[in-house]
Amino acid sequence: MAMVLGMPGVDGLREAVGVLREWQCEGAPTQLNPGDLGWYWRSGAEATAAAVRTWRRGGRLLAVGLLDGPGLLRLAIAPDARQDERLARQLVADVTEPERGVLPAGRVNIEAPMDALIQDLLAAEGWDTDEPWTPLRRDLTGPVEDPGLRIEVVGPEQAHAFAAVHRSAFDGSRFTGERWHAMAAGSPYADARCLLAYDARGDAVASVAVWSAGPGRPGLLEPVGVHRDHRRRGHGTAVSVAAAAALRELGSSSALVCTPSANRAAVATYRAAGFRPRPEVRDLSRAT
Repeated sequence: MAMVLGMPGVDGLREAVGVLREWQCEGAPTQLNPGDLGWYWRSGAEATAAAVRTWRRGGRLLAVGLLDGPGLLRLAIAPDARQDERLARQLVADVTEPERGVLPAGRVNIEAPMDALIQDLLAAEGWDTDEPWTPLRRDLTGPVEDPGLRIEVVGPEQAHAFAAVHRSAFDGSRFTGERWHAMAAGSPYADARCLLAYDARGDAVASVAVWSAGPGRPGLLEPVGVHRDHRRRGHGTAVSVAAAAALRELGSSSALVCTPSANRAAVATYRAAGFRPRPEVRDLSRAT
C-alpha cells in the first residue's frame, strides 16, 4: 500500500490529536505531544490545520508533523512504526524535497523520536545534530506537595491576565487574551488547564499551561513562564509543582517538560520542583 502525505484540514485535526494522545506512553522517547498542537491552536484552527502534516498507509495514521515555525518540523511516529523502513524513507524524501510542501529549502530542523529510523537516514544524508535539549519527568503516582503560592485555574475572565504574564516572561511574545480564547476553543484544551500563580501581594507572578494525554498517560507542561519583575524568587518552581498537581488531578501518570540544556536556570527550576532529567535529545539540522 502506498504511503500518503496529506494535510488534515480543520475537520481532521481531532483525529490527529487523538492519535497523538494514544502515542504518549511511559518510557517512550520525547516526541510531538497533543499539547504542542493545543498551544499552536492559539493562532486558530485554520492556522493549526495548515501547519500539520500527516502520513498514512492503508488509511492508518503512522506519523504526524507540526510545522512549528517556517523551518522546524516536529514529528511524532506511531510506536510500532518508528523502525518502519518504508515510512522512514518516505519521510526523508518528503522533508528533503521542498516541492512536496513540508519543509522549505535552506536551513531547517527536524525534531523526531530518538529511536526512530529517520534519525539514522537523515544522518546518512549529511544532516547534523543541533543544540541539546533536556527532557525532565516527574512521577505522579504519589501526592504532590503544596506549591506555596495561591494558584488559580484560568477561565475566560482571567485570559488577559494570563496573557500579560506570558508576554512578560517571553520576549517577543504576541500572546493575547483573544489568542487564549482561540486556544481554549481547540479540542486539545478539553484535557488541559492554564494556571496563574499569585504572590502574597496578590500579583500574578507566573503562568503555566498543562496538557493531559488522557488517564494513565504522561502529561505536558507547555509553556511555563515567570513575570520578568518577579524572577529569582522561586515562583517558577512553585508554578511547576502546581502544574504537576493539576496533571495528577487530570489522571496523568507523569508530568513532562523539555528545555534547552544551555538554560541551566530552567533545568534547576524543574529539578527543584521534583522533575528528574532524562537523556538529552537533539534536533537534526540541515544548513543549506
